[in-house]
Amino acid sequence: MDVWKPRVTVAAIAQRGDKYLMVEETIRGKLWLNQPAGHLESGESLIDACKREVLEESGWRCEPTSMVGVWQWRANNGRQFLRFTFAVELLEELENHPLDDGIEQTLWLSSQEIAAERHRLRSPIIEASLARMAEDRNVPLDIVECLL
Repeated sequence: MDVWKPRVTVAAIAQRGDKYLMVEETIRGKLWLNQPAGHLESGESLIDACKREVLEESGWRCEPTSMVGVWQWRANNGRQFLRFTFAVELLEELENHPLDDGIEQTLWLSSQEIAAERHRLRSPIIEASLARMAEDRNVPLDIVECLL
């Protein structure tokens, strides 16, 4: 029996009015759009990973407020991901905070602007998570427990 070993990632949706915080990142020479997101590190809770990734990729301190959803996805290269997406409240932007390697800039984009850039989205989970958030189907954070 083949054991499934997905890459576990977290992502954040930060909203201001009708705009969403996005990051523009260079991966293998190509410019992509993504939500602040990244891999869960050993010994780290999902909530702490979300906070860390938002800070590292956007320079914002944040607090997760609800879970938007969980997605299982296989990329074109065959890699499989299990992605936990959280709605977050932005608390403070840290001026001159160094961003992760490859992050070119942060952007505030509307759903329509994101859809217009569909060809540059890092994964289909971005639009799926925004649609779920728009449907107000988020669940309370207490559904996520860390027993490390």
